[in-house]
Amino acid sequence: MRRFAWQLARHRGAASPQRPEDAKYPAGQLVAYGMQHILTMYGGVIAPPLIVGGAAGLSAAEMGLLVTAGLFVAGLATLLQTLGIGPFGSQLPIVQGVSFASVSTMVAISHTGGLREVFGSVIVAGVIGLLLSSFFAQLVRLFPAVVTGSIITVIGMSLMPVAFGWAMGNNPGKPGYGSMANIGFAGLTLLIILVISRLFQGAISRLSILIGLVAGTIVAATAGHADFSAVRTARLVAPPQLFHFGSPRFDVGAIVAMTIVIVVIMTETTADILAIGEVVGTEVDARRVADGLRADMACTAVAPVFGSFPCSAFAQNVGLVALTGIKSRFVVATGGLILVLLGLLPVVGAVVSGIPYPVLGGAGLVLFGSVAASGIRTLSRVNYQDNLNMVIVAVAIGVGMIPIAAPKFWDAFPDKVGVVLNSGISATAIVAVVLNVAFNEWKFGKRTGASVFAAAEDNRDRFGERIDDDIEP
Repeated sequence: MRRFAWQLARHRGAASPQRPEDAKYPAGQLVAYGMQHILTMYGGVIAPPLIVGGAAGLSAAEMGLLVTAGLFVAGLATLLQTLGIGPFGSQLPIVQGVSFASVSTMVAISHTGGLREVFGSVIVAGVIGLLLSSFFAQLVRLFPAVVTGSIITVIGMSLMPVAFGWAMGNNPGKPGYGSMANIGFAGLTLLIILVISRLFQGAISRLSILIGLVAGTIVAATAGHADFSAVRTARLVAPPQLFHFGSPRFDVGAIVAMTIVIVVIMTETTADILAIGEVVGTEVDARRVADGLRADMACTAVAPVFGSFPCSAFAQNVGLVALTGIKSRFVVATGGLILVLLGLLPVVGAVVSGIPYPVLGGAGLVLFGSVAASGIRTLSRVNYQDNLNMVIVAVAIGVGMIPIAAPKFWDAFPDKVGVVLNSGISATAIVAVVLNVAFNEWKFGKRTGASVFAAAEDNRDRFGERIDDDIEP
């Protein structure tokens, strides 16, 4: 019996001191580091409900319900992803939240069928994604360093416009958007984070993002650029309401469109799981990816019951792990618990929502840049000699940058194509995987010295050697 229990624990990836993600911290540090994760992603988790709710014509009170539901479901999904229950959860330090990839599709559905059709399509698409999780995870072998490095780099770069938008004020129609004051608050927050990172070590340095956000908010509030008025009217406790917006409706067209989005979300989540594995320095195999996808899709299917939308991993928190070096999944699980409480305590959520967007932008610049830097570090381990890996990286990153550099590039294409390619992360993943198979896995026509880029690199090396030969006596 003991042997069976040991084998079962080993099969499920039970906590082991050898795994960096299983590190333990005192309760106080768990709360502080966990809150840092929540402050990092808070703006991202409340934005999709606000966008979709506005498109659906909801009242301010109903919009508040969408936001708190999103926080509550994000917390439950984070707990499931980090702690794991049976075959659900990767047991990695991954923060879950409402996916941005689904926003445009949900807005389109809400214009014709309302939120009830949105919820119906999310439920069915989530179940389909759950059924596909094990098969989808088998594709993990198609993600070597040349692929994952390209994806992680684009994840960081694709998040940069979000940080810049936050730094400017987040709302182009609001007075003061892009003002020197807003950008100044972002710059001050960035400066505080950099000074703390440079002058301090240990716990204080690891809390640099949290300290920067708090200090930046205090300065902004003193200057009259922070609004905490929502705290006065927020309810103290508000339990989640089931099917508050009515029972879901199921439309075939909406389900097909949402299923396409779910495939995109699964691609992004797979990339994020692989990325966090690289950052943490732990083994991530097909089974672990499948467990993570199951948690993702199960929470997506259940989210509409509470009035929320599809879940996915938040890439900005990958940057926080890379920046702070805090790799413990229990830290992120504590953050998930905080999210659940925020979903139950609207007054606390109102306090957190008072953090000005420019302050978030200053922190986002560091966080999202850290994600891109992690991707570059992964790409530095790739062998570029006598192969086409440089071509793979060049084209994959180039295609991934299209939605950032030319947002209307794919507008003339069918909507189903645009849903996939307008996400730089999923576009990079598709291109990198296909080119890696064609150039590295497929043996037909493969020959030595086929890459002009590799040849150019070799010529430069030989030129360098000749210079050295000339200099040497």
